[in-house]
Formats: sequence, C-alpha cells, structure tokens
Amino acid sequence: MNGTIEQLLHKSTARLVLVCLVLTACAAPATTAAPTTAPTQAPPAATTAPTTAPTAVPTAVPPTPTPGEPIKIGTLTDLTGPFAPWAVQVRDGMALAAKEINEAGGVNGRMIEIVFQDAENNADVGVDRFERLVEEGVSAVGGIISSGVGAPVGAAAEQAKMPLFLVKSGTQAALTADSRYTFRTCLPAAPMDAGPLLKYAQEQGFTRVGAIVADYPWGQAMKSAIENTFEGSGIEYTIEVAPVPPTTDFTPFVRAMADFGAEMIVATGHPPGNTAIVALSADLAGNVPVTGSWVPPDLVVGGLQDVAIGRYADFSCADYFSDSYADLAKRYLAFSDNKFMSDDAVAGYGIVTMVAEAVGAVGDDPVAIAEYLHANSFELPGYAYTMSWTEWGELAEARPIFTVISAGPAPEGLNEAGDWWFELLTHSDPLTPYEPGQ
Repeated sequence: MNGTIEQLLHKSTARLVLVCLVLTACAAPATTAAPTTAPTQAPPAATTAPTTAPTAVPTAVPPTPTPGEPIKIGTLTDLTGPFAPWAVQVRDGMALAAKEINEAGGVNGRMIEIVFQDAENNADVGVDRFERLVEEGVSAVGGIISSGVGAPVGAAAEQAKMPLFLVKSGTQAALTADSRYTFRTCLPAAPMDAGPLLKYAQEQGFTRVGAIVADYPWGQAMKSAIENTFEGSGIEYTIEVAPVPPTTDFTPFVRAMADFGAEMIVATGHPPGNTAIVALSADLAGNVPVTGSWVPPDLVVGGLQDVAIGRYADFSCADYFSDSYADLAKRYLAFSDNKFMSDDAVAGYGIVTMVAEAVGAVGDDPVAIAEYLHANSFELPGYAYTMSWTEWGELAEARPIFTVISAGPAPEGLNEAGDWWFELLTHSDPLTPYEPGQ
C-alpha cells in the first residue's frame, strides 16, 4: 500500500471536506425555469414504451392544460449533510432528463420544470420541504436518499396522495402494506440486501464475516437483516454499530473486525463510513475485502485507488457494462460537474422519464400518475433491470449488479474521476420483494 494510513485518511478527509465545500458553493436554485418557447421540432415519445401492456386502464381523464403551463416535478434530496455526494448525482440526473425532454418538445408541448428542495438529512425538514413542493403544485417528488427522511416523508406522501420516489432510502419502514404512492427506484429494502451478501460470502468460502453499521434507520435495518440472514448459515459473524461522521473515529470498529478475524467486512450498513473503513481495513484488518453501501464509487475510490482496487465491492442498480449506460453517462458528464455517473444519477434520470411518460398518457394529476406507474413496467436507460413495483411500492424485479473496483482502464468517456473501472462479480437473480410486516 502506498503511503501511511494517516496520509490516506488525511486525503480522504480532505476530499470529503472539498466535496462539501463544492456542494455548498454549487447549491441548486429553488427552481429551474422552463424554456419560454418550445423547440420547433416534433417531440418524440418521452420514454420507451412499457414492456408489458397495462394491467389496468387509468380512469382519470387527462386535464386540458393551459398552453405553455409547465409540468412541475419536485426534487427532494439531501443537498447538505453526509449524503450530499449522493444527492447531487440525483439532482443532476433529474435535471438532465428534464433538459432533454424539453429540448425534444416537452410532453405534448408542455415543458418540464424541476423544483428543488433540500431535505438536509433531517426528518422534520424533509416533511416540511415535501409539503412546500405539494403547495407548489408538483405532480410527483423524487430523490430521497436518507432512510431517516424516507419513512416520515413516505407517510406524508401517502396522506397527500402524491407519488414519491425513493432512491437510496432502504429502510423497510418507508413502505407499509397500505402504501400506494411511495415507490423505490434503486436500493431495495434492507432485508433484500442481506441475501446477496451471504451468497457472496459462501461462494468465497468465508467462515467469519464482520459488519459495521450506522446508528440510524438504514444501519439498524441492515443489522437486523444480517442477523436474520446469517443466523444458521454456518458463517460466524459480528456486528459493530458506529456513529455517523464527520466526527466518527472508525479505528476501534475496524480493529474489532481484525480481532474477530473477519475474512470480509460488510460496510453495507454504513454509507458515510465506507471511505474510512476501506482505508483503515487495508492496514488493521489484513487487507480483507470490504462490501460497500451503494455509494457513488468515485467517492470511495478517490485518493484510495491503491487500496480499493481488488478489495472494494459494491452493489448498483445501474448496469455499468451496458451500451445504454455508456450513452447516457457520456451525455451526463457533458452536462454535470460530477466526474462519474453513479446509479443515483441513473435513478434520477429514470424518475423524470417515467413521470413524463405518465403525464403524456394520463395528465398531471398525481393520483392518475400513481395508477399509471403501478399498471406499467419501464425499460430505463442505464438500469440493470426492468422497473416495476408491487402494489405497496417495493421493487418487483430488482436485479442489482455486484462489482469490485478494478485497475481499468475505464471505457473512453465514462470516467473523468480516474482510470479505474469495475469487474463484474455477479448480476443477481431477481430478488424476492420484501413484504411489510414480515
């Protein structure tokens, strides 16, 4: 490994501070204005057609829009706080989709307007900002990252009958058996993530696995999922619960993994801690592999490329090896200040794409949009699987990919953050949707 662990951690901390400063300086305005005139070319369909015929015909009659009236879609995500690197990806993915649809003529001649609100990784703030978006007259809201925000905002969305799209809010508490307006788009419920981890550990012949989880809803959900999944598997495991950065010292938690003799460290339950855990484990835990938390890979690899290559494995709802991802990523990198298009941005792009298709079919009434979403499935650019949902909004056909960071080189034009790329470990079988109350 090049450099001392203190140097690596200094680089990681400096990088995260720089990210936060950039995010603060580049915070999105409250709204993005729609073009005052529509392009002259004939508009194509907003998205590809559903792969299956609707199972139910929406009964809502599309309203007759006022000429030039925009279609408002809300972006509610954590633009400040520890999840800002995820949030700016979602924000830019949604903005790119709106830009491209508008440049192609909009939806039946109407432009899309994205209205931004910052949830600040705070449940009360998230609910307040969601209510502001509803008052603004949006037709749907997307972009939720934090599990601590997802559950209370999901409840508010059900009460308001407003379609809400979760991106990385994986707590099972975000959905109930009665949910009809809340939809997952990338990260499945926590109980669905533990199975692939166990499968990978068994395939590698590991007998001892350690996990570090965060002390907030997603971490606690992963803790329960690991306990329920690994119990009786024949693999010994230990779990440490760690606070959320920026002040967290992960040294004692990683050292506990080493003392346990862990052959793999599961950091899937601690998204903000992934970078520090990867860096520390290279020295303290014997260079064992680390599984990540659906984190933007450039955030973790950063200055840790030497210790991440061949060690850092993570899940993604984006298929980084597909032609549709490559085409989308090149457009995204030309549009965004981000240096890599993570699956958060792919999900953000898909949210606007689906809402635009729904509005084109049934109008911009939120109830009609939710009915259309439930009645159809969607093939979205860059995705690793078809997008469809159970009646309560869980991903019905989730098939995440599991990759490990490789030395590259990256395909031309797809990674401005470095020359590293991915090696595919597995493309999972369809995950069984989690049913609330199980």
